[in-house]
Amino acid sequence: MNCTLTVQKTIQRIQTFGGKRKTELIITEPKSTNSLRTIPIPDCIMPMVRQFSDKPGAYVLSGNNKPVEPRTMQNRFKRILDNANLPSINYHSLRHAFATGALEIGFDIKTLSEILGHSSIEVTLSRYIHSSMDRKRACMNLLSLSA
Repeated sequence: MNCTLTVQKTIQRIQTFGGKRKTELIITEPKSTNSLRTIPIPDCIMPMVRQFSDKPGAYVLSGNNKPVEPRTMQNRFKRILDNANLPSINYHSLRHAFATGALEIGFDIKTLSEILGHSSIEVTLSRYIHSSMDRKRACMNLLSLSA
């Protein structure tokens, strides 16, 4: 197993007009060429991923060739947050939390930007990186170490 995850599709439920159904599930290529990417999987996550190793091309969240319905994922995520007594957040907020946390533990901005599939580091910095007061304090305290 090459220990990577390939992002090559996106799924969304969109509103339809004039058809039998009010919405339709569509699977398309991501919105930009930068969004098509291969991401190394951390060693600590590989045991969970190995269960799909005999299913090349399987969707990560379903484990087969059929994707998980976006509403089902939203409901699962909400239930996980509720069970953990965590506040309700938007599912997409995980990307923001990942980006901020990754930078705090030492990811360089270029690598992080490519993992997120952004066209430039400016997109990553302006939309995804949120500095906490603790981080600001730690950076300011670096000044006293250099004196």
